[in-house]
Amino acid sequence: PGAGGLAWHAGLTEARMALDELGRRIEPRAGWDDLVLAERQRRILREIVAHVRQRATVHQDWGFEAVLRRGLGVTALFAGSSGTGKTLAAEVMAGELGVDLFVIDLSQVVSKYIGETEKNLRRVFDAAERGGALLLFDEADSLFGKRSEVKDSHDRYANLEVSYLLMRMEAYRGLAVLTTNMKKALDTAFMRRIRFVVDFAFPAVPERAEIWRRVIPAQVPSEGIDHDLLAQLTVAGGSIRNIALAGAFLAADEGGPLRMRHLLAAARTEYLKLERSLTPAEVRGWA
Repeated sequence: PGAGGLAWHAGLTEARMALDELGRRIEPRAGWDDLVLAERQRRILREIVAHVRQRATVHQDWGFEAVLRRGLGVTALFAGSSGTGKTLAAEVMAGELGVDLFVIDLSQVVSKYIGETEKNLRRVFDAAERGGALLLFDEADSLFGKRSEVKDSHDRYANLEVSYLLMRMEAYRGLAVLTTNMKKALDTAFMRRIRFVVDFAFPAVPERAEIWRRVIPAQVPSEGIDHDLLAQLTVAGGSIRNIALAGAFLAADEGGPLRMRHLLAAARTEYLKLERSLTPAEVRGWA
């Protein structure tokens, strides 16, 4: 490559290194077929991708830039309990857009020291602007939960931090997504500033069965696996993946095929992590 190309690659590498310090990079591998979502949610995700892809055409070529009151950034809020597919959806979208996904844990970015949170956020966006990335701000509640009536200087700065994040998201040339598992706790003033809101519902039995079918690779030697019985486990997709993987390790260690008993043992371990107990209804017919 020429000097310009080398400079661009150097800038991209530098930006990635800066983002690596502030978040977790995920190289997109998942596709639309990996998402088990209702068609309504899937349609909104595709619409978000279209907004990012066609921004230059609509804003500049077609003149919408002149009528927009806020920035030209594409912003979204993904709401739902842990493990319902919010990060996976962001990964699929990043792959579709041909960019890296950076997961920024806002609980790590937020500082108790006045002004530090804004400085950390500035570093994130400045690096992302140089390198191009889909930014996923995880645990948005850690920052937005601070938004309150101003009672002292810390409250005032907390509200300024929220305003700064929204301002940078609205100006960002890529896609910026917030995640929350407490949507009802978020105030309507900033919800109005988010362009898209996608609700990730806890999967019902049919969706859980479908996730089980997709999560165990075809090349896994298995015997007697019943996806409908596994769907009795009331866990979201993230936990289903954990159980499937842990069960596969147990089977491999025995030197035999994956069986329901391996998945039951893995489920017990996962439930301990979730501080829950398996109920008779969840294991009826297979344990």
